[in-house]
Order: sequence, then C-alpha cells, then structure tokens
Amino acid sequence: MPGLAHGWRLLGDARRLAGHGALRPFETHPDVPGPARLGAKLLRLGTGAPGLPDYAGGLKSCGPAAVKLGQALATRPDLVGMAAAADLKRLQDDLPPAPWAQVEAELNAALPGGWRAHLAQVSEAPAGAASIAQVHRALTLDGRDIALKVLRPGVEQDFGRALASYAWAAGQVERLGGEFARLKPRVVIETFRQWTSAELDLRREAGNASELADAVRGEPGIRVPRVMWELTTRRTLALEWIDGIKLTDLAAVDASGADRSRLAATLVRGFLTQAIGGGFFHADLHQGNILLTADGELVLIDFGIMGRLDRRARVYLAEILYGLITGNYRRVADIHFEAGYVPPHHDAGAFATALRAVGEPIRGRSTRDISVANLLDGLFSITRQFDMPVQPHLLLLQKTMVMVEGVALSLDPNVNMWDVAAPYVKGWIRDELGPEAKAADALIANVRLLRKLPGLAQRFVRQLPPESAAPPLPPLPPLPEAKPARWRWLALGAGLGVAGMLLAGLF
Repeated sequence: MPGLAHGWRLLGDARRLAGHGALRPFETHPDVPGPARLGAKLLRLGTGAPGLPDYAGGLKSCGPAAVKLGQALATRPDLVGMAAAADLKRLQDDLPPAPWAQVEAELNAALPGGWRAHLAQVSEAPAGAASIAQVHRALTLDGRDIALKVLRPGVEQDFGRALASYAWAAGQVERLGGEFARLKPRVVIETFRQWTSAELDLRREAGNASELADAVRGEPGIRVPRVMWELTTRRTLALEWIDGIKLTDLAAVDASGADRSRLAATLVRGFLTQAIGGGFFHADLHQGNILLTADGELVLIDFGIMGRLDRRARVYLAEILYGLITGNYRRVADIHFEAGYVPPHHDAGAFATALRAVGEPIRGRSTRDISVANLLDGLFSITRQFDMPVQPHLLLLQKTMVMVEGVALSLDPNVNMWDVAAPYVKGWIRDELGPEAKAADALIANVRLLRKLPGLAQRFVRQLPPESAAPPLPPLPPLPEAKPARWRWLALGAGLGVAGMLLAGLF
C-alpha cells in the first residue's frame, strides 16, 4: 500500500529529525493532535537530542531532498515559525560531492560522443557540490574556461520518491483543518515540486540565466554569466567561468579595495530592476550566489530558483511600496482590496489602521534598528485577522527581499534601503503609470483589438446561411462595453507580508 510505504519512509526521517531536536515544538504545540504530540516525544527517546532544535542538521541527515525542502520551508516563517525559518537559512547546499567516476559516467551519457569529444579537460575535484548538482571547472577544445554543472547520479529517482512521500504527508496534515488548512501545506509541497522539477532539467536553468541576463543588461555593475548552449543538455549546464570573490568572504572583499556602500546599492537596485522592472527575479540571492569580480562587478550565479511577476502584479507592488514610503496607508489598503488580496467582506479602513499599527513604529528608523521578528509577527497576525490566504509564490518574493537586505547590510550596515529604493520606484511609477504610459497602453490595447476584427468578421461570414436563403440581416448589436478584468496576483496570501517587508526596506 502506498500510504504504508510513505509512512514507513517518513517515520525514518522523523526519527532522524527527532535526534536533532527538530520535533520538540510538536511536543507542546496546541494545534497538534494529542497522539502526534506523544509520538514526537517517543521518537526523541534515546537519541540524545539537543535542547535547542537543530532543524538544518536534522534535514541534512534525511538526505538531499530534505535539504531542498528545508530551503523551501525557510521562506515560510508563518508555517514553521520564526526560529525554525532562521535556522533553516543555514542550508546552503554544502554537501559532499559524488565520486568522480560516477560524475564522468554522467558526462559521457549526457554529451554526444562522451565529454572528451567536446572538452580538453574537466577538473575531477568540484568547485561546489549541492543537493541536485555539482560544478566542475572545465576547458573547451577552443580554449574557453567554463563552469560545467552536472546532475548528481540518481538524483531524479531520489527526489521522485521523496516528493511522493511529502505530498502524501501534506495531505494528511491538511485534513486536520483549521490553521493547518489555511497554511496550505499541499500547495507548499507543490511549489517545492515545481522548483525541483525546473532544477532537475538544466536546460531550464540555462533559460533562466539567459533571461535574467537580459533583465539586468541595462543596470550598471551587475551581470549574469554567458550560457554555452552547445554544451548544455538536460543533465549538464555550461556557463562562462567567473573568477571572483564570494560575498561570504568579506575580508577578501575589503582586500580587493571595493566600495562596500556602492556594492550594497548596486545589489538593491539590481534586485528592483529584476522584480519591479522586469518581473523576473533571482530568488536565491544569498552571499554564496554573488561573486565580486576584479573590475568591481557583481555577478549572479545559480539560477535554479527564480520568481516571476506579471505586469499588473508589478504595478500593485510598486504602488504598495510608494504608498508605504509616503505613509499613505489608506491607499495601500485600497490597493490590497482592488487586487483581491483581502476578502471583500472586510473593512478597508480597519485594514489601513492595522497597517498603520505595524508601519508607523518603524517609519524613519534605520533598517538595522528594525526587528524583523517583531515586524513579521505583527504582519502574520494581520493576515490571520483579515483571512488572507497564504500564497507561497509571493512568499518567495518576500524571502528574496529578506536575503537581499541581509546581503546589503552585511556589505554596508549603514545602508538606507529607502534612499536606494525610493528614486527607482518613483521613476518606475512615473514611467509606467504616468499619463504618457497610460496613453501608450490604451493605444496598444486598441491596436490589438483592431487586429482581431478581420478574423472575427471572417468567422461571422462563414456562419451565415447561403445567400439565396438568407433573410435581410438586422443591424448588428453594439459591441458590449469592455469591463475591466478582475486581476488577482495569485491571491497574495502574504500580500500584507510583502507590503510589510517592503516597508521595512527588505530587498
């Protein structure tokens, strides 16, 4: 029986998690059924579990799929709690590499004629190893240095089995109803499945890298490595090799003579260009995925997890940010209701007051003086109060904002996120929502409608009866007046969370 197999596999993982103290919160949580609380205690017996839960260590002990799941859960402090989310951010895919003999077999199978038909050499020692793939430095036959990413042997099968078990477990949890149903654990696992499906096809990651390179091309000081498409397959990804310093090594950054304040501002503007300007953003921007080159450029790497926002969503996002910058909480509340982020039976005035209660205490304060924990606690309380369904896709944006803020503050503790963000957002609103932009949008909409008219006329004529039998045609009824579409940004379950993170300058 599938359920029995899933249960047995998950029981083993639960025992490993309990050994790291990661199930301690379940032992006392009031929303957890009594039998489950008792089970969490029994699983811990005899393990020597630490008093302080080690969530990251527990998931690492469960294997690569659990590491990836932990990275996804790090974006859901509303689901796992602030302490667990903070601890899970330690999961940076630093795993032991697969043996070279297995990797070489993968390369020979992925590249027609074997890797030696395409490459002069491949370093046997990887430059980095993650849960899904590892990267080796290589040299092409024509002398180009490249970073060659290769899927781990057997990774698709491992992830397939784990995902099936996680989906089964999420269904059992959601059946408990109440807060468990509101937090949508099945949607969390489905989002996780989509992430990993994209990462397991390295052609998708190559496409992400190429699209992101286009998105940031006009932004000075930040870029993306060039894709070598002729060496990219489902199981391999080839990018130009970048010699650079990871931003985790701040001593080396200082030794390079780089201006940390400039780097922080470049990173924030680069993210705004991606998220608001283009609607396509790198969603895993921790220090290890950003390199500083000798000429002072920031180079982004690792494009497995990306986020996307349509134009309407970006307009709402910019308007929310602008309203918070200016302290116009009522406008921010109205935007949430217009977008459908808050159920219509709630009062917009009450929502604006709730926003003010969270926003005013931090307005005008330095970013470093703001308690993110307290901010999020207030925001999550409001999402529950106003029945806002959680939307993991938008929490991906929120998580990335937190990451970018953390990297920027590590570079420059005195960076003022408002000073960096406000000019960009104001300029974007002026360009995209000003009179000229609205006139251009109306012109484009009318042109698209005119292009459809010939086809509509042809279909109408084809439906007419033969001319000899056709009675006189009555005049055509007037075209129905166009109604504005009811746009929804994937039902921004954490829309208030996004707005609050923006208020705090968390980019």
